Amino acid sequence: MPECDSEALDFRVASELFAPVRNLKRADLETLRLMVKHQGRKVPTVGGMLLFGKERERYFPDAWVQVGRFRGTDKTHIIDTLEIRTFPVRAVEEAIAFVQKHALHSMEIGAVHRKERWNLPPVAVREAVVNAVVHADYAQHGAPIRVSIFDNRLEVENPGLLPFGLTVDDLRHGVSKLRNRVIGRVFHELGLIEQWGSGIQRMMAACRDAGQALPVLEEIGTHFRVTIHTASTGAPSVDKTDQAILDALAAGDGLSTQEIATVIGLTPRATRSRLLKLVERGLVREIGTSPQDPRRRYFRAG
Repeated sequence: MPECDSEALDFRVASELFAPVRNLKRADLETLRLMVKHQGRKVPTVGGMLLFGKERERYFPDAWVQVGRFRGTDKTHIIDTLEIRTFPVRAVEEAIAFVQKHALHSMEIGAVHRKERWNLPPVAVREAVVNAVVHADYAQHGAPIRVSIFDNRLEVENPGLLPFGLTVDDLRHGVSKLRNRVIGRVFHELGLIEQWGSGIQRMMAACRDAGQALPVLEEIGTHFRVTIHTASTGAPSVDKTDQAILDALAAGDGLSTQEIATVIGLTPRATRSRLLKLVERGLVREIGTSPQDPRRRYFRAG
């Protein structure tokens, strides 16, 4: 990649993305290894260009995400498609939003109420997309990251095999090697990665907790693919406190954090933590303008 000066990175976009975490300073670009000193000049690193490069597509024309929703179980009939060519952090959010737009769900008809259950655990979807962006081999040509939604599964595929010496079984046990360290560091700073090497395990736990089959991890050709099947293998796994929350929400009228806290005998803060995890797992829905909204209410989703 040709040498570039500091203006090659879009500092405004980087600042906006970091704003919820901290005030980004230009000196931080070196700390995060987005830029390095070379022959007396500050130049972007490969990771810096991929994340925030103004001419990102010029140097990495295949660093984009292709998403699609297909009818049935193969790619014969496409319903909707989108090419996401924005900055990787925003691309993650746009890809997840596309999946949510076309998210599959099932209905369970009970004696009194009809319950909706999401077939794609939100945490598993997020981890699959984030892992694909962080671990993709951007040197491959003609191979964007692909997110494909079928009637019975979600496939998230990125170019690049596992790093040398790493096996699929290693991933299942939490062993990981970062292909793109700068992207991994920035995603960790932004809270998109909770802990390096934990993404696959979080994905597996989310599917297990939702009563679904574990994700299928496989190397196909020169790509790595994660497949999340939508079929349920059993009831979601919850402890007594979480079950008490779900039971309290069963009436379908919605409850506030304080009302739920009173029912289960925990503090509002502890209750809020429980609710956030249930929302992540797709078992509870929340409606409100912000976490501080006093009218924010929770509803059972599955």
